[in-house]
Amino acid sequence: MFKKKKYDKQHLIYGYLFIAPTAIGLFLLNIYPAIQTIYLSFQRSTGFGNTTFVGLDNYKKMFTDSEVWQSLANTFIYAVISVPIIVVFSLLVAVLMNQKIRGLSFYRTIYFLPVVAAPSAVAMIWRWLFNSDYGLINFVLNKLGFNSIQWISNPNIAISTIIIVGIWSAIGYNMILLLSGLQEIPKDYYESAKIDGAGPIRQFFSITLPLVTPTLFFVVVTTIIGAFQVFDVIFMMIQPSTEAMMHTQSLAYLFYKHSFILNDKGYGSAIVALLLVIILMITAVQMKLQKRWVNY
Repeated sequence: MFKKKKYDKQHLIYGYLFIAPTAIGLFLLNIYPAIQTIYLSFQRSTGFGNTTFVGLDNYKKMFTDSEVWQSLANTFIYAVISVPIIVVFSLLVAVLMNQKIRGLSFYRTIYFLPVVAAPSAVAMIWRWLFNSDYGLINFVLNKLGFNSIQWISNPNIAISTIIIVGIWSAIGYNMILLLSGLQEIPKDYYESAKIDGAGPIRQFFSITLPLVTPTLFFVVVTTIIGAFQVFDVIFMMIQPSTEAMMHTQSLAYLFYKHSFILNDKGYGSAIVALLLVIILMITAVQMKLQKRWVNY
């Protein structure tokens, strides 16, 4: 009995040692900054790093700030449009990449390239492609007889441009996740379905889609979280001085604007706290609803 306790204690110590680097990094890089942000949301910057406690003043100001509501609407528009398209296209691409075709590794690499590319570099390339004066997309449109489009300066179109870039950037990563889920499905199911006369479409809806739902659920959750945190594409592509910024800036960008440009970290922290609450609420709803469509 004594040896068993000693054996368990040794394994417990080694277990703590192995998880210590990750746990310390999680606390220093995620948990502590989150706590500090919540604390700052009840403060007001007074210059030179000094703050004063103002209670709920930042939150009262936030709920009466039209810019916050506009940014919230922009964030929801981006998420509602981009997330379904990203999920559907990621699943379709993953199914195609799970087939036995020539050059499969090449195609997988091409789809995954946006994931390994630096977000700033990706945004700069797309900004050049969408440039109103000498961009490649308008050049092609002009050759086809169409007029040039103000892709990143027209306030009615800029949000669509951001959505296009966001979709292109996210498909590759989700494709890899869904591909791993597809490869876990036993091949015997498809062979039995073929014997019973089921075609590719019937196999997809009867076998592939139900059995890939656990991975699909993870993809949906992470895609929604990423959509609500969109920042880098807006920051790199939209000029702050244009009217288009008001119709594209997200809550994450508004947090950056108040915290690091206007140097009002207290108000910026309140904005990002609102974003955190929204993400937690949506994630909680998803966790509750997963029992209705996810097959484990």
